[in-house]
Amino acid sequence: MTDVIHEKFKPVGFNPKQTAAQKRATDPAFQKAYDALEDEFAALAELLKARKEAGLTQADVAQRMGVSQPVLARIESSLGSRNHAPSLSTLRRYAQACGKRLVISMV
Repeated sequence: MTDVIHEKFKPVGFNPKQTAAQKRATDPAFQKAYDALEDEFAALAELLKARKEAGLTQADVAQRMGVSQPVLARIESSLGSRNHAPSLSTLRRYAQACGKRLVISMV
């Protein structure tokens, strides 16, 4: 019976970075929308990098910030949504919770 299940279940690999790169190369509307979110994607990558370098989970960072884990998940996910942007104060607290310092630059 398990052989039948394994034969039917064939997960499809998905590489979001590769998919986005291919779509950007072939779809001008997608490229424009993707590029418009570049700064949000970069900010989210920095948050996740800081948390990973600190060896912390969302729950760990949330506890250090004095918020719940679902609140922290919303902070991380809000950067790509454009519906809500975390305040500088929130980003500063996130950085401190990860043992980092918030630095902002314009290039």
